Amino acid sequence: MSSRIPRLSPDHIRARFSSAMSAMYRDEVPAYGTLLSLVAEVNAEVLDRDPVLAANLAATDQLDRISEERHGAIRLGTAQELATIRRLFAVMGMYPVGYYDLSQAGVPVHSTAFRPVGQAALRRNPFRVFTSLLRLDLISDGALRNEAAAILARRDIFTPACLSLIDRAERDGGLSDSEAEQFVAEAVETFRWHSDALVSADLYKRLHGAHRLVADVVSFKGPHINHLTPRTLDIDAVQARMPALGIAPKAVIEGPPRRDCPILLRQTSFKALQEAVRFPGDAAVEGSHTARFGEIEARGIALTPKGRTLYDRLLDQVRARIVPAADGSNASEYMRILGDVFEAFPDDWDAIRRQGLGYFEWSATGRPAAGDDPEALLAQGALRCDPIIYEDFLPVSAAGIFQSNLGDEAVQNFAASRNQRQFEDDLGAPVLDEFAHYAGIEAASLTASLQAIGRA
Repeated sequence: MSSRIPRLSPDHIRARFSSAMSAMYRDEVPAYGTLLSLVAEVNAEVLDRDPVLAANLAATDQLDRISEERHGAIRLGTAQELATIRRLFAVMGMYPVGYYDLSQAGVPVHSTAFRPVGQAALRRNPFRVFTSLLRLDLISDGALRNEAAAILARRDIFTPACLSLIDRAERDGGLSDSEAEQFVAEAVETFRWHSDALVSADLYKRLHGAHRLVADVVSFKGPHINHLTPRTLDIDAVQARMPALGIAPKAVIEGPPRRDCPILLRQTSFKALQEAVRFPGDAAVEGSHTARFGEIEARGIALTPKGRTLYDRLLDQVRARIVPAADGSNASEYMRILGDVFEAFPDDWDAIRRQGLGYFEWSATGRPAAGDDPEALLAQGALRCDPIIYEDFLPVSAAGIFQSNLGDEAVQNFAASRNQRQFEDDLGAPVLDEFAHYAGIEAASLTASLQAIGRA
């Protein structure tokens, strides 16, 4: 009997894929490379001036992952594409977490995030892909809807070799080193930009008239990666420095205001590029399409349902008073109001923990312990508590990024229709509930910490 060929871990395959995607996008969108350099510069400055933060990141194994951290985003057209992309990401240890209905914000898609879910896997490489499925049912023009569906049904966004390797990974329980190398090369092809459109210039115009995102999904050979996002430790500094490097940022940073104790997710981006496009026909027609951009994110603590309810209520209060203009004309006033309203959210780790607003990871310090109450053990220094980083996304922020890169006139009203069950049917699997997942991490860490000091 021949010896079994060793299988490469999904974490290693994901790290290779993340690196390959970043290299491809840097080649296709040079401004992304400029953005990476700026983020690295700002992160180094933050760590130099804040040794406590640097020490905490090192103590929780987060320091190394920050420079590697990325998320990307793609938009798919059919249920079959969604189901196959789930299998592709599973080869890399990435699973669907959360359900997002962006139709509530006028964007005709619903989405999930494929990402690693274990703490060890996240620390190895936390690559995520925010994956949206087009909601053709939200297009009111029936004839146009049928044309779009027919075009999507004819395309194949995966190479034959990629599909074969997915089958092999499922059959054999993974891929060998050489198979993984080929898999990454083939998988990257799914996300590459193609300037040759599948549709005529006239049909593109009609799809664009329904919604720019509809044209973006239906008109091209595949779901080109529309942005890659590095993580920064000071998003305000990156936002302020982008113009000096010839990068035009969006008007405001999406998400909560700047805080001493960061919560959830803050995002900003540089505006989408005008891409040259060739439309088919007897005489090829030259045109353009707004598609790809660069994004930056800053991550804070994952909030509990109670914390998230407070966050959503405060954000609703802000939006009731002011909506940020796409041209940035009221950006300063928006940020002022945002900061004022969010003073109602505690900006102290102890208060956030005691009020049950955020999730924390417990660990034993090795110091002497007396009693078995976690709070008392924390006060003694026998246990420590660190914020659990929010690994997911915010629908309002995602929609804000989408809209800022679609243009003012792209803000259209679609009837909100939350349809998680249909999405999961199309996906071929349930999505993981993010709140239950974070709660499980917190509970398991507390149990393990108490056991470590003999207080189980």
